[in-house]
Amino acid sequence: MALELSLNYNQPLIMHVDLNSCFAMIEQQANPLLRNRPVGVAAYDTPKGIILAASYDAKAKGVKVGTSVSEAKLLCPGIVVLTPDPDKYFDAHARFRKVLLNYTSSITPKSVDEFVIDFAGSPALRNGIPLEEIGRQIKQGVKDSLGEYVTINVGIGPNRFLAKLAAGLNKPDGLDVINATNLRATYAGLTLIDLPGINTRYSARLNLAGIYTPLEFLDAPMPKLKHQVFHSINGFYWYLRLRGHEIDSVDFKRKSFGQQYAIGKKTMDKQELARLLMKLCEKAGRRLRQDGYSAYGINLWLAFADRTYWSRRQKTTVALYSTQDIFRAAQSLLEEVPISTLATNIGVTVYNLSSRTPYQLGLFDNQRGGSQALARAADAVNDRYGEFTLVPALMANMEETIIRRVAFGQRS
Repeated sequence: MALELSLNYNQPLIMHVDLNSCFAMIEQQANPLLRNRPVGVAAYDTPKGIILAASYDAKAKGVKVGTSVSEAKLLCPGIVVLTPDPDKYFDAHARFRKVLLNYTSSITPKSVDEFVIDFAGSPALRNGIPLEEIGRQIKQGVKDSLGEYVTINVGIGPNRFLAKLAAGLNKPDGLDVINATNLRATYAGLTLIDLPGINTRYSARLNLAGIYTPLEFLDAPMPKLKHQVFHSINGFYWYLRLRGHEIDSVDFKRKSFGQQYAIGKKTMDKQELARLLMKLCEKAGRRLRQDGYSAYGINLWLAFADRTYWSRRQKTTVALYSTQDIFRAAQSLLEEVPISTLATNIGVTVYNLSSRTPYQLGLFDNQRGGSQALARAADAVNDRYGEFTLVPALMANMEETIIRRVAFGQRS
């Protein structure tokens, strides 16, 4: 008998809060001359620099995260492009966090500008104050602490997924609640890619199974999601998530992230192997970053047509976080591989994991913007539009390579 699970009718006690267009808005707060003007914060202000954050005035002209500086200036000729000022952003994060701690200690930072708050058992609710009112108090507290130009979005739901969805319904400066009574009506007004975690590739996969809307997604039987759409336990997780049951707060204690590939056109060419390795590093790296880790160890292995096998592990003294970080470490091992026959399989694993807080994310390490900032910007684009929309140059023309053959990971 198929599992039939009702909606979660419990009182919604999860709140998702995020600063609107964080870096751009903080710059506008700091400099009144920038207010109500299009502003972009880019890792570099050169034409090939990538926009990391855009003000709402710039977004209205089509400037988004991942847009190049040159394209941003074409879309919005008056845009002011700034390079990052880390001290401002980390100070804003600390002030934001301090406001939230006035209500509960059960807060989880998701990024520099984003928090999840669990109000279960919070003394803030003991006086019968509705959570919506607490949300309004937090919004005012942020203005008092960070400045009158700064706004946040507040979403309230019975689980993290619905709280995050609620926080995105009415940007900027919104406050929305999703619960069992309005869940279907909320889904009815959205598209699949409006749902957190569903990008264009996932949307296409759902479409192939005859699911075109969030309501059809909600009503799909669990076996269909598990076996026909996601081909993994992820289908069951989505079945729970859509109904308001918590699944995303579970800590699975990951020890490593890895990807492997059975090489279709067997090769002895190390340059071709390096291109395959880059894509494996990108997939492993995205999963690593999405789960909030960096790694301090890497393992590379290859199997060959003569049934021999080569593997090498190496610990690192620096954190592996961006795809480029991981690839450089893996490539140094690839250079050691003695290749005397065709390679048939290749795999890479990062291990010795360390949880990263927003303070450690290294978005702007050494004022470089750097590979870590670009990794997160690329991840934001790929989360929205599908994996490998934005890729390193080494991966050019590899759209059909690996992506069809490697088993999907936890969130790939």
